[in-house]
Amino acid sequence: MELNRRTVIAGAAAAGVAATAFGGAAQAAPGRRPVKELFGRLADGTKVYRWSLANGGIRMKVLSYGGVVQTLEVPDARGRHANVVAGFGDIDDYVAKSPYFGALIGRYGNRIGKGRFTLDGTTHQLSVNDGENSLHGGAKGFDKRVWDVEPFTEGADVGLRLYYTSVDGEMGYPGTLRSKVTYTLTRRGEWRIDYEAITDRATVVNLTSHVYWNLAGEGSGTIEDHELTIAAARYTPTDAGLIPTGELARVAGTPFDFRRAKRIGRDIRAGHEQQVLAKGYDHNWVLDKGITARPEHVATLRDPRSGRTLRIATDQPGLQFYSGNFLDGTLTGTGGRTYRQGDALCLETQHFPDSPNHAAFPSTVLRPGQTYRTSTVHTFGA
Repeated sequence: MELNRRTVIAGAAAAGVAATAFGGAAQAAPGRRPVKELFGRLADGTKVYRWSLANGGIRMKVLSYGGVVQTLEVPDARGRHANVVAGFGDIDDYVAKSPYFGALIGRYGNRIGKGRFTLDGTTHQLSVNDGENSLHGGAKGFDKRVWDVEPFTEGADVGLRLYYTSVDGEMGYPGTLRSKVTYTLTRRGEWRIDYEAITDRATVVNLTSHVYWNLAGEGSGTIEDHELTIAAARYTPTDAGLIPTGELARVAGTPFDFRRAKRIGRDIRAGHEQQVLAKGYDHNWVLDKGITARPEHVATLRDPRSGRTLRIATDQPGLQFYSGNFLDGTLTGTGGRTYRQGDALCLETQHFPDSPNHAAFPSTVLRPGQTYRTSTVHTFGA
């Protein structure tokens, strides 16, 4: 039986609860549950819904298509709310143009070299969609799938549970993978993401979120004045295809040193060979803490103009910082403004890119009987 929202809710209806495929339950709180509305339809007629939820000073809108965070509003130092994530106003743009705006990424976040890896003696050829490489799960990854969504309220928290089952062989990946992602807004002004997955066959998994941030406000211009701190003394250099070479290089003395708060624009045009390859920053930082049992603080982003801050905590070993290098002025966002190079940035918590092809990197293999679990917490302030 497929463990998605439809089957789970049907099986639990007689008991009067909304159980999940991984256990647990949600209890309704009148007037606090997220609000659902029709957002649009795909070409085949599939309905795409938008969920609106708010808590702890945060307002968020999420699509069933790709689990996309379409808007996320937080207050500045004077209490004024603004949307701080890039996105589109209609479903057609998400389908035809989106560079992963706000989406859930799977089965494998980031790149796999030549779209190929070997597991237990069998070589698997994946969907290739980034030159000769596979990027973010292939041509039709989790970002382009319609997820089943279940709203919940638990105590002072409000959120959504999203479910998607990826069948054996989808985009070339082995095993049927059943995924559950929980978005929670807390009363403390946090947005928490909890990822879970199980498989019936050995596979690789690396789920993440691809939100594009601009703490000054969506469409407000460059993020080069934002200040960034990353708790990492090393990063993973890449080849011309942005595939890690396997080296864990030191950031000391390079533009990649964000161990102390630094304006993103200060060194972005320093001419380092790695920046030339990526047209800016598009690299994985090796977090000093490594893999941890629970989320630990790893990065802080601050916009001096608005006073808004974003603190990121994760249990993952890596963080991909992408400085919006390929935004080229051809995309128009929710606020009606175009996005140019460097108008938003991504901070993706993850295992390292191309890990299945690097034995020295932390493993991303998931086997039957195991449960993939990882969490990331975003805390906003001003």
